[in-house]
Amino acid sequence: MNVSEAVASRRSIRAFLDRPIDHDLLVSVLEAARRAPSGGNVQPWHGVVVAGEPLKDLIALVGQKAAQGAITPEYEIYPRDLPEPYKARRSSSGEEMYAAMNIGRDDRPARIAHVMRNFGAWNAPVLLFCHTPKLMGPPQWSDLGMWLQTIMLLLRGAGLDSCPQEAWSTHGGTIKAQLSIPEDHILFCGLAIGYADPAAPVNSTVTSRAPLEETLRFEGF
Repeated sequence: MNVSEAVASRRSIRAFLDRPIDHDLLVSVLEAARRAPSGGNVQPWHGVVVAGEPLKDLIALVGQKAAQGAITPEYEIYPRDLPEPYKARRSSSGEEMYAAMNIGRDDRPARIAHVMRNFGAWNAPVLLFCHTPKLMGPPQWSDLGMWLQTIMLLLRGAGLDSCPQEAWSTHGGTIKAQLSIPEDHILFCGLAIGYADPAAPVNSTVTSRAPLEETLRFEGF
């Protein structure tokens, strides 16, 4: 698979097969991802890769906290008053996903149940938690995104799929304590990793993107 094919086929997968991932294959992907861009070569990314019983224990713990309404958010995922056109883009992606699952706009229980499946990692066999020191600023957070995108594209090249999940940051305190992540670090997200379930309707979703001319302009051409 070339780079263009990896970019075009990458999706945020929300239903994974119950199929284990070869440890050596995963290590090779993460080893290659060390070459991700980093301003000043700071390399601010840190990660914890969780699978097996430790992952089951973590999911159970976060599930208990979620049921109790006990959250420890690490940051605000979206601005409180998200303006247009960003608000419409976010809304449309959700509607496209729910339409693929035949969940109506008024079926609030089904929508909530789907959102809560975030904390089961969509049944993925591996979850990578990304964290960084709290002292890092916006440029270093940009590095985190480039590192994660590099990982996701390399996963596609290896025949694997993924889903970046900022939702885990709402239980950052619990996760950091469970995984011995330093308290002076901020939990950015989780990255669910596995093999996509091709029969799951949600995985048929291909979210729309704004036309190029809406987000980019050229000068001097």
